[in-house]
Amino acid sequence: MQYGFVIDHRKCIGCHACTVACKSENEVPVGDFRTWVKYVDKGTFPEVKRHFTVLRCNHCDAAPCVEICPTVALHKRPDAIVDLDRDRCIGCRSCMQACPYDALYLNEDTGTAEKCHYCAHRTELGLEPACVVVCPERAIVAGDVSDPEAEIATLIDQQPTSQRKVEKGTKPRVWYVDALEDALIPGSATEPPQYIWSDRPTPQPTVPAGFEPPADLVNSLDVGHPPVWGWHIWSYLVTKNIAAGVMLLAPFLAMLGVSTPQAQWAGVAPELVALFFVGVTGFLLVHDLGRPARFLKILLTPNPRSWLVKGAWALAAFGLVTTASLVLRMFGDEATSDLLRWINLPLAGLASGYTAFLFWQCRGRDLWLGKDLLVHLLVMAAMMGSSVALLLRGGTDALIGPKTLFVILAALNGGWLTWAKGHRPATRDGQKAHALLYGSRQPALASVLLYASALLVLAIPHLEALDGLLRVLACGLSVFALVLYERAWVRAGQEVPLS
Repeated sequence: MQYGFVIDHRKCIGCHACTVACKSENEVPVGDFRTWVKYVDKGTFPEVKRHFTVLRCNHCDAAPCVEICPTVALHKRPDAIVDLDRDRCIGCRSCMQACPYDALYLNEDTGTAEKCHYCAHRTELGLEPACVVVCPERAIVAGDVSDPEAEIATLIDQQPTSQRKVEKGTKPRVWYVDALEDALIPGSATEPPQYIWSDRPTPQPTVPAGFEPPADLVNSLDVGHPPVWGWHIWSYLVTKNIAAGVMLLAPFLAMLGVSTPQAQWAGVAPELVALFFVGVTGFLLVHDLGRPARFLKILLTPNPRSWLVKGAWALAAFGLVTTASLVLRMFGDEATSDLLRWINLPLAGLASGYTAFLFWQCRGRDLWLGKDLLVHLLVMAAMMGSSVALLLRGGTDALIGPKTLFVILAALNGGWLTWAKGHRPATRDGQKAHALLYGSRQPALASVLLYASALLVLAIPHLEALDGLLRVLACGLSVFALVLYERAWVRAGQEVPLS
């Protein structure tokens, strides 16, 4: 048994009976949808036609939501249904970023994700999904695709069909007959300030120059899908990289000259700073969950394919080794602590860089799939570490001291932001998000602030009376610059519609 759906748009009348039946059968909250009907008007008066498009979970064979789910709450059943176990869900919303179809939502009442589950409670009793039963035109056909005698298999075999975003490699199991291709491609139609029967549930999306859809194609009715990752995520990108960056440079502090008399207290500073920001990072991640009390499920019932799980393991290992190094140093065993700093070096790199692999699992967000993300995170972490080294002073006897290293890394980060502006993603959605990102002022301002922080450090030898102030200002500007950029980057990635 391999279930699937066929939506026959030769028959669909846009009555929303499927939407209502689904909400009633599954107690879907007001404002949320597991299946919905999108209206797209094509043409100019008087030659205008309204096209109806039924959208929902595609029950993909290679479901990215299943891969990224950290607690195996989302899973692929033997009958090809992608189901969700509410009792396992922690409300991290990573599945909503991984799904290219906007098929999931967060139930604010339960704090867990929800989606179409093919009315599994009905199919297990031999009944059809509620949307199929209620459709007055039988425009929705469900059944066993692997059975050549089944109605759904016959339709797929005999009728030209299309599917949504097959280029994502998800192998969707929803087929469309006679659907308007423009309605299946998000962003292809003009988004009006108001829908035909209601206000927009979400603000009218910004369309960057060069990506304007044709005027004779209007999305006249749809549901809203607001961004689901906010300040917790872009803040975590910064705090985590401060923690990792400090320990990336910790083994090299002596080489950087951070061992002068005025910096003797710096012996335990890297570990203290790293552990503080690991704690802040942990707080941000747990506080962002819909069900924070279930956080330990990531460690107790993990999905080893999810980079949320691998990241949690990496942060835990990094925190444990850093703690051990701190304890040894406090008890005077600097030799063993130095050894642990070297052992911690790859863990610090993993703590910084695993987020790139996590964002690469967010298959719905093309802006986040850039292969340069890993390098960006590691360079950012190194600069954060050099900021702490800069504050620790020293460097007078070193070939490359903290000041020189900070200037190099600040310039590298600023240069990367400038370089990234001219290198657009390959996909249209990625290019649109890229245009939204660099159409805002934050990346340019971040780049300017990074260069300014480097100039402040270069000015230290000429303004020795302001040495301490210049160091603090330089570090503050560099951190603020990265906060600006990460905030804009996370936001822009979610501004491109997926349905």
